[in-house]
Amino acid sequence: MKKAEKDSKGLTVGKKEDFSTWFSEIVQKAELGDLRYNVKGFLVFQPWSVLCMEKMYKHFERVLQRKGHSPYFFPTLIPEENFTREAGHVEGFTPEVFWVTQGGETKFDEKLALRPTSETAFYQMFALWIRSYNDLPFKTYQRANVFRYETKATRPFLRSREFHWIETHCAFATENDAMKQVEEDMETTKEVLHDTFGLPFIFFERPRWDTFPGAKKTFAADVLNPDGKVVQQPSTHMIKQDFAKAFDIKFKDKDGKDKFVYTTCYGPAMSRIFASVVIMHGDDKGLRFPWEIAPRHVAIVPIDDSKELVEKAQELKEKIGEFAEVVVDLSKKSMGEKFNHWEMKGVPVRIDIGKKEVKEGKLSVFRRDLNKKEVIAEKELMKYLKKVKSESGENLRKEADRLFSDRIVNVSSVSEMKKAIDSGNIARCEFCSIELDGEKCAEVVEKEVGAKVRGTNLKKETVKGKCVVCGKKAGDVVYIARDY
Repeated sequence: MKKAEKDSKGLTVGKKEDFSTWFSEIVQKAELGDLRYNVKGFLVFQPWSVLCMEKMYKHFERVLQRKGHSPYFFPTLIPEENFTREAGHVEGFTPEVFWVTQGGETKFDEKLALRPTSETAFYQMFALWIRSYNDLPFKTYQRANVFRYETKATRPFLRSREFHWIETHCAFATENDAMKQVEEDMETTKEVLHDTFGLPFIFFERPRWDTFPGAKKTFAADVLNPDGKVVQQPSTHMIKQDFAKAFDIKFKDKDGKDKFVYTTCYGPAMSRIFASVVIMHGDDKGLRFPWEIAPRHVAIVPIDDSKELVEKAQELKEKIGEFAEVVVDLSKKSMGEKFNHWEMKGVPVRIDIGKKEVKEGKLSVFRRDLNKKEVIAEKELMKYLKKVKSESGENLRKEADRLFSDRIVNVSSVSEMKKAIDSGNIARCEFCSIELDGEKCAEVVEKEVGAKVRGTNLKKETVKGKCVVCGKKAGDVVYIARDY
C-alpha cells in the first residue's frame, strides 16, 4: 500500500508505512476497544474483541483440561500478609500493586491487594489441600483479570493496568516433575498460539536478572511486531522452593517423611495474545482472523433491501446453520461501505447476493485470508466454507512464519547490534552470560541500543567467541530486541 485512501471510515495509513498509527486506528475503527473510560490505563473491551477472546479462552482451557489442569475461581483480593511471606516476590511486585484500604466507611487493619498475579493466593490454599504424595501432581488454573499499576505508557491490549489472562499453578513431588510441567507449558503454547492462532514465536530462557519475581527459571515466548518490537506472550516459570517453605506446602512422601513441594506457574495473557493476532494477521484493509477464533465467520450482504434478497440471505443463513456463525447485513450503508466494513472486521467469508446471482443459482464470495473474490454455484456453498475453514488458518500461519523467519540478524559488535535493531530485527550475538554476572553488559545494551537481552534459545547453541559488549569469553548465545 503506497498510501491508504483518506477515507474517514477506513484506515488512513498502511501497516508498514506507520505501524503505530495503523494499530491505533484499527483498534478504534474495527471497534475492538474504547479508551475513553475515565480511569487511566483501563480499556473497555468491545464485542468484536470479546467474541474473539472468548474463543481463544476456550482453546486454551480445552488443552489445559486435557492435560490434567482443574479450573478454579479465586478471590480478586489478596491480603498483604500473603505478599510479605516471600521476599523476592513482594519486592518484585509491590511497586505495581493496587491496594484496597477501606470498605464502605470502615478502614482495614491490613491492606488488601488487587491481585497482580495469584501465587500467594493459590499457595495459601495448597498448604491446606495437599497432604500426601497421592495428592500430587496438583494442577490448577483460573481465568482472571489481574491489575498492575503500570507506570510506562499504556497501549490498548498490549500494555494496560488491567489485563485478562489464564494463570496455572501446579505442585509436584520433585524438581524433575516440575521441569516436565514447564516443558509441557511450552508445548501448550506451540499447540495453541502457533498451530491454532497462527502466531510465530521464539521461546527464550530469560536472563537471571529478568526472571519472574520468586522464580528460579523463567521461559517466555516472544512474538516480533512489524515495528521491530517484540511482545512477550505466554511465560512459564520454575518457582523457587522459597514459596513452598514460606507457605508451608508439605506432603508426606512414600518414605513417610514430610517434604516441600516444587511449584510452577504459566500465564497466557489473552488480551495481549489478541493484540498479536490483530498485529500479525491484520493488513491495510483491517483485521484478518483464523477461522477458529474469528468473532463471526460469514457476513451475508444483500445488494438491496428487496424482500427477495432479504429472504434469500436468511435462507442461506439457515442453510449454513451451526457450521458457521453468520451475520446478515441489512444496514442502510452503501454497498462500498458494507464491503469495507466486513473487510475491516476480518470476517473470513463475505457473500454478496444480487438478483442476477439468485436467478442463476450462483453466489459472489470474498475470502479475507486471500483477499480474493470469486463466483461459486450456490449448491457448492457448504463445500466452499469447509475449504475456507481448513485453509484460512494455515494460510495466515504460513504467511506469518515467512515474515518472522528472516528477522533474526547475527551481529558481532554493539554498533552492528544497533543497526540491526534500528532496522526492526532481532539481534543474535555471543554474550558473556545470562547469569547475574552478565547484567552489567545488559545494562550497556539498554543504554546504547535501547534494547534488552531476551535470553537464550532453548536449543543449545555453540559458543565460540567473545562477548560483543565486554570482550570477555562468551558463555551464551543470546537474542536482543526492543519490547513494549
